[in-house]
Amino acid sequence: MRLAGYILVIIASLFWYVETCEPNQTQNGCKIYGSECLCGFGCKTEYVYRTRRACLSALRERSTNICYRQPCVRGICIQTVQDPGFACKCEGTGYYGQRCEKACPTIPVRGLVFPHECVVI
Repeated sequence: MRLAGYILVIIASLFWYVETCEPNQTQNGCKIYGSECLCGFGCKTEYVYRTRRACLSALRERSTNICYRQPCVRGICIQTVQDPGFACKCEGTGYYGQRCEKACPTIPVRGLVFPHECVVI
């Protein structure tokens, strides 16, 4: 009897979960969950990959793209072939440096070359 109760709770939970989507917005599919692909039935917005193969491909891309790890404190990360494998574009952020981690100077400092990322035109 306990097993039947657990199964009923699981079915009710699945029914509630599916009902949170619009009726035409549910599908079988896969999603990235942590470091693995989880396949099942749910909202199209959550189960975005139609097949396990598509999910695994996206997971591989995520692990090989250094920008996914968000190495830039601010700005936009661009993957490069030269070490360290990325470049941060800091223009317009008010910061400069390899990871856009240094605040742009607001007053002239003797001996400091004004970084080009800090020039506002």
